[in-house]
Amino acid sequence: MKRQALWFEAPYRVGIREEEISGPSEGEVTVRTMVSAISAGSELLVYRGEAPSDMAVDATIGALKGTFSFPMKYGYAAVGEVISLGSGVDPLWQGRKVFSFQPHQSHFLAKVTGLHPMPSAIDILDAVFLPNMETAITLLLDGKPSVGEQVAVFGQGVVGLLVTAILARMPLSCLLTFDRFAARRQASELMGAHKSIDPAGHTNREILSLLQGPREYEGADLTYEVSGNPDALDQAIGITGFGGRIVVGSWYGTKDSILHLGGSFHRSRIRIMSSQVSSIDARLRNSWTKERLLDLAWRFVAEFRPSRLITRTFPFSQAEKAYSLLDKDLGDCLQVVLAY
Repeated sequence: MKRQALWFEAPYRVGIREEEISGPSEGEVTVRTMVSAISAGSELLVYRGEAPSDMAVDATIGALKGTFSFPMKYGYAAVGEVISLGSGVDPLWQGRKVFSFQPHQSHFLAKVTGLHPMPSAIDILDAVFLPNMETAITLLLDGKPSVGEQVAVFGQGVVGLLVTAILARMPLSCLLTFDRFAARRQASELMGAHKSIDPAGHTNREILSLLQGPREYEGADLTYEVSGNPDALDQAIGITGFGGRIVVGSWYGTKDSILHLGGSFHRSRIRIMSSQVSSIDARLRNSWTKERLLDLAWRFVAEFRPSRLITRTFPFSQAEKAYSLLDKDLGDCLQVVLAY
């Protein structure tokens, strides 16, 4: 059979190619994709040619092979229906709706061990947010927010908003978020942020005044940087208090980050750590597995119903328009979805 697959051909250029695929082998199924979500973070880096070309795409996801060099297929949030079974596959898989970490393409082959059956109560448009929810939970596990802490979140894209939504359930003394786009700041406060502001419109001194708690402790105890903007990390350092933690969930690709570490940073004992969803902190591996993480992500997807964050849906045939829109009008877009 033939499928349509999205290829990143060159910077700012994507195309759809027709490919021949065989029937499923032993232990495999064929899945017809129904919807897939575009990441406005990592996929825009690839689209703009800002991903390091010699870096492996993802060693933990079998469907993502090779390096970030053109031409390439990319994407990791596909929901579809199983339409044919290979030998040895339980007949109960036939017709089942599943999530899979797959590039954008109309059909794909997958081992059943690499598929995630969708809970019956979850809509397919909510299910495409599973990777973002898994990322948000990983950020919380790495940052370890605690009762009464002052927490700041830079970036209120999809991941930032989901981080905010989970943090809002905790008894924090302050949850302050930052984004340059007004619509995202409004969404952030609806998600539970105590206040959301434009980081460019406030000095660090003004921000610190918003973070002053009852103990007159100055600065955030915990700061998340998920904006994708390298300059935000320097500002995050400037508003984090003594002994605070900064968790960097952004991937900057080939963009440089200029940090000013010659001032108070030297004496502040601030800890900066990276967080990435493909692995679990070694200190948590006795109690947390990928299976446990995904189970919790499904539960939160069911509770939060993140499909409300979808701002545009494009037919797969118009994928080029979808990427162009994200590139030019990111402020008006939260989540863009492709429908097949």
